Amino acid sequence: MRVAYRTKVIIAWDLAAIGISLAAAYALEPSKADGAAAWTGGAALWLTYAALSMAIGFWSFIRQRMHRRIWQYTGISEMICILQSAALAAILPFAAAWIVSGEAGVLLMLHHFIGIVALMAGPRFVWRAFCDNYSVKKQPSKKRALIVGAGSCGTLIAKEMQQNDSMNITAVGFIDDDPYKHRMQQLGLPVFGGRGEIACVAETQRVDEIIIAMPSVSKTQISALVNVCKTTKAKLRIVPDLQNMIDGRGPTGRMRDVSVEDLLGRDPIRTDLEHIAGYVERKTVLITGAGGSIGSELCRQIAPFAPNKLLLLGHGENSIYTIEMELRATFPDLAIETIIADVQDRIRLEGVFARYRPQVVFHAAAHKHVPLMERNPAEAIKNNVFGTKNVAECADQYKAERFVLISTDKAVNPTSVMGTTKRIAEMFIQSLDKHSETKFVAVRFGNVLGSRGSVIPRFKDQILRGGPVTVTHPEMVRYFMTIPEAVQLVIQAGSFAKGGEVFILDMGKPVKIYDLAVDLIRLSGYEPNVDIDITFSGMREGEKLYEELLTNEEGLSSTKHDRIFIGRPGQLNRTELDFEIRKMEKVLGQHPDEIRAVLRHLVPSYRNAESTAVG
Repeated sequence: MRVAYRTKVIIAWDLAAIGISLAAAYALEPSKADGAAAWTGGAALWLTYAALSMAIGFWSFIRQRMHRRIWQYTGISEMICILQSAALAAILPFAAAWIVSGEAGVLLMLHHFIGIVALMAGPRFVWRAFCDNYSVKKQPSKKRALIVGAGSCGTLIAKEMQQNDSMNITAVGFIDDDPYKHRMQQLGLPVFGGRGEIACVAETQRVDEIIIAMPSVSKTQISALVNVCKTTKAKLRIVPDLQNMIDGRGPTGRMRDVSVEDLLGRDPIRTDLEHIAGYVERKTVLITGAGGSIGSELCRQIAPFAPNKLLLLGHGENSIYTIEMELRATFPDLAIETIIADVQDRIRLEGVFARYRPQVVFHAAAHKHVPLMERNPAEAIKNNVFGTKNVAECADQYKAERFVLISTDKAVNPTSVMGTTKRIAEMFIQSLDKHSETKFVAVRFGNVLGSRGSVIPRFKDQILRGGPVTVTHPEMVRYFMTIPEAVQLVIQAGSFAKGGEVFILDMGKPVKIYDLAVDLIRLSGYEPNVDIDITFSGMREGEKLYEELLTNEEGLSSTKHDRIFIGRPGQLNRTELDFEIRKMEKVLGQHPDEIRAVLRHLVPSYRNAESTAVG
């Protein structure tokens, strides 16, 4: 009822505007010597003019839904509609009067047109100005935001802040690198200057949040902006990448907090889709560890290449169920088989391979937590060595075309049981490749941001609890890559497989863990060692300060991809390797020191972390 009443009032006012403006226009007509209006036209003609003008105006208002528009958001489109309606209501009756009587007043028409525009547009813009100013003044305690980017996206965000009373934030102005916009105003808000002014403006304007509203720029530019913004005390937020919004990935349509991934600043990976499709499309693909961080992302990125069947193998039923439901919702036509199995169970694996005959195998199942594996070395060997051995030998036995092992930089000159077992896994598949029709390759990379058990989720949890954030050593350095980025390169590396290679991914520049903690605290809107402390807990079992990507005997050669390289190890004696692995199997139930001694004999570069110089 309220809406219907409001609609009637708007229509009545717009019709009244036509009548009032016409009467005013007639009154403003220049008079003749006897005092009569210059254009009399007769009462009948004048009434006909008025009736025709109101009828045409009413038709135009209804056609353009003027009564359905919200006055609070009156803008350019509403102004254009008003001008069109006013022109029709003034010009068509004028033309009709001219045709009928041969007499019509040009000034009358102009005054009539101006009057309609003023009476229709005036109240609308006055109401909008009142709403804008009232909503800003009504909640002076709102958070203050500085918007980086005075383009269409930034303007839209500022406009929403001005007009949405429920938002607990208000814009104080813009930052934009376009010098033409500097010292200008947008929506009544100043454009303070370029990115060099961010720190100064944030302090003088008491900014609580900085919003990066540049969804179309490259990740490198976003990284540079984030590095400037993180020097302030303001919390950082960012508008999602437009491509992700269109594709439906990420926090679609919503701003999100700036993450550590934004600091990496690497532009999208160049992918050779034709070669990838060539070995995945219409093939049966098996992914072990499919419920894990890397395994589940492998599923997501392989699914669009239309494999004939995607086999999700994992030990944990909940994680396999989760990725299965996600894939069935996203790819309803994809043939998916979920397999609950342990890679240590050779009989179960042989049954899986015999039934499904996978042509491509991605082996991501592994124990990866370094300190836990130091305390449980037998379990690391069972899963990482014998689990890999089982899957690889089944792939060989059942004539799979390719086998891709997901490895780690911790396998290079390892100081941990976990790293050593992954190195042995690499060595085993390389020795197997020499006598197999299957192409066996390994892909080696460093830490992935946000994976389960990694440092980023732990830091975030500590920040949420108010600190302290614990860093093991002030000089500890790691290579980092996002999960989608790493998996995309893994799949691409698989297309280069000729057999026996260890592919090494370009991880970019190494990052200090301490700097990572500082950045996370600042990105969360806090000051390191003021609001949240950073403490040093000491290096954990099996850790080393610096990770490496190549062993001493490996030489590096390039591939067709600028971020994938090949390391070729020396010759491996298959007979000796099998003998050492059998010896390893016999000591699994013995003391950890005896297990480590066997590992050291098989991988001479393995040395305990405590024997490594800390520097």
